[in-house]
Amino acid sequence: MKVAVGSDHAGFALKERIKRELEALGHTVTDVGTTSGTESVDYPDFAIPVGEKVAAREADRGVVICATGIGASIAANKVNGVRASVVTSDETARLTRTDNDSNVLALGGRTTANPEDAVRWLKIWLETPFAGGRHERRVNKIEDYENHHTLKR
Repeated sequence: MKVAVGSDHAGFALKERIKRELEALGHTVTDVGTTSGTESVDYPDFAIPVGEKVAAREADRGVVICATGIGASIAANKVNGVRASVVTSDETARLTRTDNDSNVLALGGRTTANPEDAVRWLKIWLETPFAGGRHERRVNKIEDYENHHTLKR
């Protein structure tokens, strides 16, 4: 599987750990940055390119990381075709795949107490299939809205 990853400075250390795990599992990783955890950078500058790679099918899935995962998920979700979800437990890792067919995993570099928890959530998220059925109908409604509504600001 091809996986795009990106983080801001607050998520850098966890991103590096996630990259190592993905590579150990045999996945191809594209890192869109950042390259340091010391210089303050903006999460949209990395979350949006991850989303774009997933939407363009240059990556099968994406992982975005900021301090909480929330900002990065919001930014990634601005890209049509992205369903990014913050994961904070084994259950949310599983449900975001079975029920929502998420294609971008969002993690918190400062809110994940143990990096090994994030690695476990990553594995659950990667291995869990979309359940389809009634959930497919709901995901299709989101995609239909995305494809037919463009807000002008």
